[in-house]
Order: sequence, then structure tokens, then C-alpha cells
Amino acid sequence: MSAVVIDGFSVAASVRARVAASVAELRADGVQPCLAVILVGEDPASVSLCHRQGKALAEVGMADRSIRLPATTGEEELLSLIAQLNADASVHGILVQLPLPRHINEARVIMAIDPAKDVDGFHPVSIGNMVIDRPCFLPCTPHGVLVLLREAGIATSGAHAVVVGRSNIVGKPLSILLSRRDCNATVTLCHTGTKDLASFTRQADILIAAIGKPRAITADMIKPGAAVIDVGVNRVEDRPRRRDSASSATSTSRPPARSPPSSPRYPAASDR
Repeated sequence: MSAVVIDGFSVAASVRARVAASVAELRADGVQPCLAVILVGEDPASVSLCHRQGKALAEVGMADRSIRLPATTGEEELLSLIAQLNADASVHGILVQLPLPRHINEARVIMAIDPAKDVDGFHPVSIGNMVIDRPCFLPCTPHGVLVLLREAGIATSGAHAVVVGRSNIVGKPLSILLSRRDCNATVTLCHTGTKDLASFTRQADILIAAIGKPRAITADMIKPGAAVIDVGVNRVEDRPRRRDSASSATSTSRPPARSPPSSPRYPAASDR
């Protein structure tokens, strides 16, 4: 059987269409959904991501309150801005683009965001609600992986899911979400301290690479018929560019895996 690729673009278009319909209903009831996106500095990858976020917001009819601040912005100034947005009833979500300049404590910034507006799902209250399966904003990348699996018709219930990477942004929350009753998978979480990584990945019905290192998963580490989700893209030499952002491999010939992520929100070496 040849590999079947999940078309991430078509899945995204479907999700945005559903969101646009929901937004239209809210606007008809007099509510204009609004997301405040704060970018501090001019990190090229962050600037590009914020631009794409703005286009996505416009596409679904949401208000985009983008706020760009110089890299010299002080921590207290940023915290004051977040407090203002927390108190602004017209703002329904707050997203602070990471990474922040080194002189700003990211943990303090995350803690300052009202959990009710924490669309990134990074606040400890949001994480706690996710763990005990209470309503909350879910971390976007892990949630996106679940949507890809669902839209591709890949059953998670009873499946053995192996997540490679233990970052707070992807690996840890994804392992929790996969093990919740609505997904019902048996989850193994691997990382740089895992001995004989291939012995675990070859057992996976669903393999998710979120380790932030190119070519960490090779074809011989994947069992035939496994679903493979690759969380993002690395810049590597002599590799053709791929449009899809994740792939599902269902093959008896063990197709090659693509590289996991390297971008502003993905794991640092200490989290792999």
C-alpha cells in the first residue's frame, strides 16, 4: 500500500469555514469576536506568523487587534498592556507571540493573561483544566494534530500513540489530550532521554514527531501502516519543499518520515 498524505490545507479550509459560520452567528447576535495579538520585536519567523494569523482572522470575520511593540519594550509595560486587554470586554482572546526578548520573563507574561482569554492554552489554569477535562482553550498545535487525525479518519481509540518530544507547547499537552476519554489512546511519551527510541516508535499505530530536530525519525523507525504526524518544518539542505504540514503514512513499504519543527513556538533543546 502506498503512503496516503493528509491534505492539511483542505482540513484548515474546512475548519475555517466552520469557524466563519459560527462567527457570523455571533455577529448577527451583536457580538464581534476579537483576538488581540501582541508581538514584541521583529523576529522574522514571528512577524511572518502574525501576518498569517491576521489573514486567517480576516477570512473568518473576526476582529484583529494586532499590537506591535519594539524589542526595547519593558516587562512592566507589557504586563500593563495585558492587564488592559484582560479588562476590555470587547477583546475575547489574547495571544502573546513567543519568543519574547530576553529581558522579559515569559512565565510572568503567561501568568498575567486571564485564563478566560488564554487562547494559547499556556496558563497553568488552562493546563490544569485540560488535564481534568474541563472546558478551556486547548493548545493550538496539539489540538490541530487531533483535528488532522479525526479529519483523516484515523481511529485513536485503542491505538498506541507514540509522541516524540516533551515540550510544554506540544509534546506534553498532546500526550494528555490523546489519553483523554474522547481520544482513548494508549500513549507513550519519548524524548532525548529515551533509550533505543526506535524500539518505541516501531510499536506506534500513531507516531507524532515533535522533537524539533531534523531527520530524528527515519523510515526504518516506522512500522507498516502507521499514521505519522509531523509537527512543523525544519530548514534542511537538499530537500524538496513540501506544501503539506503533516502527513499520514499508511504503507507496507515504510515511507520516509519528514522532519519535525523549528519555529518560534516549538521546543528548545532542553524540552526534547
